[in-house]
Amino acid sequence: MSLKKYLTSRVFFGQVAIAFAIIAVLGYLFMHWLTFTTDHGHEISVPDLRKLTEEQVEDKLDELDLDYELLDSVDFRGDYPKYSVVEQDPMPGTKVKVGRKVYIKINSSGFSSVRIPDLIEKTYREAVPTLKALGLEAGTITYVPNLGKDMVLEMRYKGRNLKVGDRVLKASKIDLVLGDGKESYQEEAVDSTAVPAEEQIPANEQ
Repeated sequence: MSLKKYLTSRVFFGQVAIAFAIIAVLGYLFMHWLTFTTDHGHEISVPDLRKLTEEQVEDKLDELDLDYELLDSVDFRGDYPKYSVVEQDPMPGTKVKVGRKVYIKINSSGFSSVRIPDLIEKTYREAVPTLKALGLEAGTITYVPNLGKDMVLEMRYKGRNLKVGDRVLKASKIDLVLGDGKESYQEEAVDSTAVPAEEQIPANEQ
């Protein structure tokens, strides 16, 4: 049989059809194997780990075939328990594959202390950002007579006066005493009806 007749024969087309069928079956089996080995379509929702201890995080993630890595501790936050998770990545509810690592940051054991900066004779607008940069807050504002309007005259914490360099815990509220922009004294009233001393006539001369 010539090549031309063979290429147009039913035998040739039958073999081509068988070859395509084999390729299709192999392709299907390969995709099925790939899906199985990569867990395609099998995703886990990341749980909310915030406010859990590291031990609780480990137990919870083990149940879900997930792992974790502790990145760092952060400055103490009063709305979270000590040594509990404050931040996590990925966020709660994110879909991930089995074995994925969840990165966490832990709350520290307490507030660290900072030194009181020199705010004396600075304006209130200058003092507030300085306090915030150190993790402190401006507390109660008290005004006293002084020509320096809104100028810081005293710094106080829980009723006691603070000096530059004193230590307080972060997140503390620093009360400020400011000038009200008015004079700190009043001129004595002069009695215009009084007779000047030099004009008074001694009694023995009357």
